[in-house]
Amino acid sequence: MWEVGGEFSPGRMGYGFLFSTALVVGLTGAMMPGSLLVVAIGESARRGWIAGPLLVAGHAVLELLLVLLLAAGLSAFLAQGAVAGFIGLLGGLVLAWMGYNVAKSACLGQVSLKSLDRAGDAAAASSGLQHKAWWVPVAGVVATVSNPYWLLWWATIGAGYIVLALERGTLGLSMFYLGHISADFLWYSLVAVVVSTGRRFISDRIYQGVLLVCGLFLIGLAGYFVYSGWGMLVTA
Repeated sequence: MWEVGGEFSPGRMGYGFLFSTALVVGLTGAMMPGSLLVVAIGESARRGWIAGPLLVAGHAVLELLLVLLLAAGLSAFLAQGAVAGFIGLLGGLVLAWMGYNVAKSACLGQVSLKSLDRAGDAAAASSGLQHKAWWVPVAGVVATVSNPYWLLWWATIGAGYIVLALERGTLGLSMFYLGHISADFLWYSLVAVVVSTGRRFISDRIYQGVLLVCGLFLIGLAGYFVYSGWGMLVTA
């Protein structure tokens, strides 16, 4: 369906690499405090562990539509190496910025699960549709689009990833999406289980430590994006 050719072979990612790196990048984004995480905590406190997967289901459908739209639009331009190269460079720079901020927030202790618990309780109490089961996937969509950084992420990092994934055709794009959305299902399901059972398996120190490692990983991956984007520009 989608296939992108080119002379710049160093930028080509293998299927396993596409899946695994998309998983780590997606996990980092999911773990950072945001509207979706707050709603996940609030809904899990009310409905139990099932709220996590249901919430991500709505989020996943929205992101699948966006991936398909981006891929369809990008494939028409990727014959121009300059376009793909620019997207790769921009995505790499934003990824580096994101990784730096994640690592810094973890080092300084600026992210905490305790503060999210309080925000989640407030979100649960304020939901006027809390008795409706269908509200949970819809809440996943609402929480996603209400995040101002969501579209920015997809316009830069996400678009850059799709450029690289399309070099492997439809299967490459599928590996990227599956890796990305698997991170959301894993993290929000874990959050839902922890909240609904009233037990805390993850301390703030562990949470911050994982974010620090992920932030450093993002900075390294940003270098790969920049390298690939520059190579596409040079060979354009």
